[in-house]
Amino acid sequence: MNYIVGAFKPSCNITITFADGRTRKQVPFKKENGKTVMVPLFQSQENIVGEVSIEPFQWKKVEHNGVKIELLGQIEMYSDRGNFYDFTSLVRELEVPGDIYERKSYPFEFSSVEMPYESYSGVNVRLRYVLKVTISRSYVGNMVEYQDFAVQKYTPVPSINNTIKMEVGIEDCLHIEFEYSKSKYHLKDVIVGKIYFLLVRIKIKHMELEIRRRESTGSGPNTHVETETLAKFELMDGVPVRGESIPIRLFLSPYELTPTYRNINNKFNVKYFLNLVLVDEEDRRYFKQQEITVYRLQET
Repeated sequence: MNYIVGAFKPSCNITITFADGRTRKQVPFKKENGKTVMVPLFQSQENIVGEVSIEPFQWKKVEHNGVKIELLGQIEMYSDRGNFYDFTSLVRELEVPGDIYERKSYPFEFSSVEMPYESYSGVNVRLRYVLKVTISRSYVGNMVEYQDFAVQKYTPVPSINNTIKMEVGIEDCLHIEFEYSKSKYHLKDVIVGKIYFLLVRIKIKHMELEIRRRESTGSGPNTHVETETLAKFELMDGVPVRGESIPIRLFLSPYELTPTYRNINNKFNVKYFLNLVLVDEEDRRYFKQQEITVYRLQET
């Protein structure tokens, strides 16, 4: 019985390391168990270089049908947890079938890898990049080890970035105009704008600006939408008068934003909205929502 139980225990330790792991920038990454770890950061078209180490435990040998390493880009829907949709898949064979008696190291390299999307961990979906090492075995299960890493995509400053101007109101009660200086913002940007009161016949208690993230997964009748309010910024407290102008100046850097994701592999979207909210003395809420584009600017 002890022999049977022992047959299913791992017979070796597998370690995956990056060649520049000590010097490369590390970023937080949320794992499937909810814990956050630090992983190395890459950009698309970079070389992924490193080493796989296999070390048998004392007095054991590792019989195998081959060793391989895969670089995978995957999308996981939490409603279908455990099933991954691969949009990138590269394989390198490290070892032909045989036995491993002592510690062995295998260098690997994936050159100029096209990684089309940025890593993302949301409410209902996760997009991740991972190195997967598999030791194939005949009579017992394969031995597998994973190493996550993150990818970020930088966008140049948009050549066209139009202002947002809109009017909103209630007939004969309220008429306001609001203006934002642009419609596209980088993650460390500042939202600058103004609110103009043209007609005020209701008693407004206060006004605030919200940043909302809308994550949609699936398609058709299976579409699932999740909306989060990431920030609330009070613009005004008290009753405005006709002709009054309220300035807007909201810094984005304190908030955990991601870039906008549009139709990623036909699986999900992530969009951002500015939601202007007015609350009257009877706690009735009036709001106007406007979509903005968020992008990642190259850090200098």
